[in-house]
Amino acid sequence: MKKTLVVLFVLCTSIAVAQDISGSWTGILSIQGTELPLVFNFKKTSTGYSATMDSPKQGANDIPVDEVRFTDKKLSVTLKSAGVSYTGEWKNDAEISGTFAQGSFSTPMNLTKGALEIIKPQEPKKPYPYYTENVQFTNTKENIALAGTLSLPAKDGKFPAVILISGSGQQNRDSEIMGHKPFLIIADYLTRNGFAVLRYDDRGVGESKGDPTLSTSADFANDARAAIEFLRTRKEINSKNIGVIGHSEGGMIAPMLAATDKNIAFIVLLAGTGVPGDVLLVDQNYEVGRLRGMTEDQLENAKIENQKIYDLIKADGSLTVAKKNLAAYFQANIDKIPEAERPSQEEVDTTIQQEVDAIATPWLQYFITYNPKENLKKVKCPVLVLNGDRDIQVSAGLNTNGIANALKEGGNKYIKLQVFPGLNHLFQKCSTCTIEEYGHLDETFSTEVLQSMTNWLKLQSK
Repeated sequence: MKKTLVVLFVLCTSIAVAQDISGSWTGILSIQGTELPLVFNFKKTSTGYSATMDSPKQGANDIPVDEVRFTDKKLSVTLKSAGVSYTGEWKNDAEISGTFAQGSFSTPMNLTKGALEIIKPQEPKKPYPYYTENVQFTNTKENIALAGTLSLPAKDGKFPAVILISGSGQQNRDSEIMGHKPFLIIADYLTRNGFAVLRYDDRGVGESKGDPTLSTSADFANDARAAIEFLRTRKEINSKNIGVIGHSEGGMIAPMLAATDKNIAFIVLLAGTGVPGDVLLVDQNYEVGRLRGMTEDQLENAKIENQKIYDLIKADGSLTVAKKNLAAYFQANIDKIPEAERPSQEEVDTTIQQEVDAIATPWLQYFITYNPKENLKKVKCPVLVLNGDRDIQVSAGLNTNGIANALKEGGNKYIKLQVFPGLNHLFQKCSTCTIEEYGHLDETFSTEVLQSMTNWLKLQSK
């Protein structure tokens, strides 16, 4: 699950350039020898400017800014929730000189005009030796317009095809995260090897419409079904040879599709889930905490606390009730703190409300309640299960066993499992294998995995 990322620094800037600063500006934040690029995107409004921030290395985009002021070439930006401020002075059309601050920490940070473009070594260079087309299709069940890219080995012909389904959180069609574009890499590799590939912006991202905030994995599955139906209308696609490749949550959604659509020819689960969502997240939190240096006692206590929270969210099926119970639970924990050491009740109430709103969502409630076993038992098409043995988000041992056991229980005899040594959740060769390392690695997606997956797909497409 890609979305366990923590945004460490958030901020935005806006200044009225002689007299318009609309557009993107990039700064490099230096922290303890580490460089963190920040991109500020400004829009002119009737009253001044609004702004958002991107942190490309952390995979965080479109973060809203609370306040932007620009007067007499002086810029002031505030992000209250993170305690962040930025003050700067416009020098010319290409430079803003200023200071970033968060709490007691401050450091100089200048901005230059233009967005930061991170190009990883594996990214293909245009012109591509194949045909690509921007396409649109509709989830008719919810009337949501979706957009993506269809790549074909040639403009004319009839090809086997796959759709790519991204992991949790809102992704663009390249499944972009921390400067990497894994779906672009996968689509490029497969298209060069004779497959048509459809990848699309998740609802509410890029050119796709819809509101993801009230959506669940089941809703995202409907988007994927719409993608499959679209492929079946294309004359270039062999409609009897369409498969699905899902990563992380996408690897949970792929069996949902194959369980109800017997015409899906095959599915590939890249770090797919094989256990109930709450079991997965408890294990994920344990592994992430372990690599961050938590003691065994702290890890075991966190397991207990996390499971209590998930049980409260699951208990009644009503998010209203869940929010009430979570608020009471958090308040009870705070009440255990000596009164002299507690923050004010106003601060407590604000913090509790923020925590409750962040976790008591339709998506999380569905995810922690969902058991993939039931749909996996109904999948009869060939299944390829791929994992990295250093994955701390969807651990290989726990989930491959769960997937394999469920498929076999349902009588599926067309299963291949492969766990790759030294690879993380994004199928990168890793060193520390922490989430924070993803953006620092040059490799976007293991070529060994690409080749193994492609060889298996070719066998299914004969």
